[in-house]
Amino acid sequence: MGGPKTKRGRRRGNVEELPNGNLRVRVYAGTDPVTKRAHYLREIVPAGPKADREAEKVLTRLLNEVDEQRNPRTSAPVKQLLKRYLDHYFEGEPSTRDQYRSYVRNHIAPFIGDEPVGRIDADILDSLYAELRRCRDHCTTGRRIDHRTRSKHECDARCRPHECKPLGPTAIRQIHYLLSGAYKRAKRWGWVAKNPTEDVDPPASPPADPSPPSAEESAKILNEAWQDEDWGCLLWLAMTTGARRGELCALRWSDFDASAAVLSLKRAIARDPERRVWFEKDTKTHQQRRVALDPVTVELLNEHRERCSSRAAAIDVDFTSSGFIFSHAPDASEFQKPSSVTQRYDRMVDRLGINTTLHKLRHYSATELISAGVDVRTVAGRLGHGSGGQTTLRVYTAWVSEADQRASAALADRVPERPKPLSPAERVRANPRSPYEKLAVDLYEQVERGERTAGSELPPMKRLAVDYAVSIGTVHRAIQLLQEWGTVEVAQGKRAKVSQRQSAEVKASEPSEQTLATPDENRSNSEMLEFDVRRGGRTIQTFSAEADPSNAAHLRMLLTAAVRRDGREPGEILDYEMEVRRPEGTVIKTFVTMPA
Repeated sequence: MGGPKTKRGRRRGNVEELPNGNLRVRVYAGTDPVTKRAHYLREIVPAGPKADREAEKVLTRLLNEVDEQRNPRTSAPVKQLLKRYLDHYFEGEPSTRDQYRSYVRNHIAPFIGDEPVGRIDADILDSLYAELRRCRDHCTTGRRIDHRTRSKHECDARCRPHECKPLGPTAIRQIHYLLSGAYKRAKRWGWVAKNPTEDVDPPASPPADPSPPSAEESAKILNEAWQDEDWGCLLWLAMTTGARRGELCALRWSDFDASAAVLSLKRAIARDPERRVWFEKDTKTHQQRRVALDPVTVELLNEHRERCSSRAAAIDVDFTSSGFIFSHAPDASEFQKPSSVTQRYDRMVDRLGINTTLHKLRHYSATELISAGVDVRTVAGRLGHGSGGQTTLRVYTAWVSEADQRASAALADRVPERPKPLSPAERVRANPRSPYEKLAVDLYEQVERGERTAGSELPPMKRLAVDYAVSIGTVHRAIQLLQEWGTVEVAQGKRAKVSQRQSAEVKASEPSEQTLATPDENRSNSEMLEFDVRRGGRTIQTFSAEADPSNAAHLRMLLTAAVRRDGREPGEILDYEMEVRRPEGTVIKTFVTMPA
């Protein structure tokens, strides 16, 4: 009996030699879901001494991709994917779909439109974006004339040499999002195993620059617009409500509640590029909003309604609440086209010499509200921004920052003034840290208490070093610190002496025996008091202490201590005054004194 027979099936891949010597590797990858034909993966290996070995590696790799389902499953081109995506699965507005189709026609199809969807990778997309940043017209030569029209004509100054202008970053980002959405669908359908846009970063979003018209420019625009009262009313409403042009054109009289001073924005006018017609739809964010109106705007709308009603009555037509607020039809049955409103506005501002657009009236409304201190959430609600005000913050960051600066300035005027920072000497006396500082403060306090009088010598440095258990260097640094404070005088070859000026200050701060009350008297008449210390009419310190308000010595000691805390010398006490009051707020006296 013969051995078992091996079942042989069709070979899934092969290597073919082309006439130019290159090798073509081909692997069967199933049936194309789009064309319903056999789908093959193909790759060319350049001729060379190692071509056969490289071809076998490519064959193995392609077979593994098929087995692991990592291979593209169709050879459909990119333009076919984008057409199917935009025709059946894109969920944006018709105007956005039309814009995306122009991107495909002008910027995507000329470069990668015929490439199989599975061949697009991050390198190809980066090259595409680089080309878009180079020239939006994708010129191939620098010597070219940009004619003013494509029809036959006589060239004039308007026909100029071509200058490459890059496609804007916003447009490139939109192209990236279009490709990303299409490839997400392709991955879901099984056309590709990976979305190549995930490995590519689109250009950074350009910073927002609202550039609203100035107050002077806005006044000129309105003064010119009021020559036609209907036109002036429309622009006034655009400025005060910040509504989009399509929302203004879609307003009906039923949306205006004069008694409540509210305008309801429920719809917008948009254009269908395919049918080339204008139609009513919901707002851009698919949300309705109610905008409060000021009395002047309510009065203007009431006057506008009277004019419209009078015109309708003059030709004997019905005027109903379902009519459009801004309409050229006598019965207000037709809306104004947003494009016509924009064109009229552009012509008007050109006559005035103002470089602005209709949409910037929306920016004007937002920036004026923010500058007036209105919170961002309220501004976002009036403008119809989504995302809880994130768009408002991103677009109008500069104006939010200015309002925040004004708020901080207003708060700074209301909070208590911060105490004056301590001088270096005051800091050391209040909180000595190092050994030499502690030694200097101890000697300083001895002088303050009168234990060392003016002209008396300090102990020798060696004696101080032994008494305080420090080094000679530490004693030397302490003496230098006392000399800087004016507490001691140092002469070469002699011991440090207490200076006369320091002794005078100590004497000035001490109450005389005639004015100093006995401890029993202090204790019997003292009470808890509140003190405000002022210099130059400005409060510099506020504190509480137990003292006798009738005892000048007590008050002088407290004021002297406050002067020192302020970093001044006791001899400057004449510049200070101290208000004395009880805890419930009753002012007892304002204490002033003279230097001793």
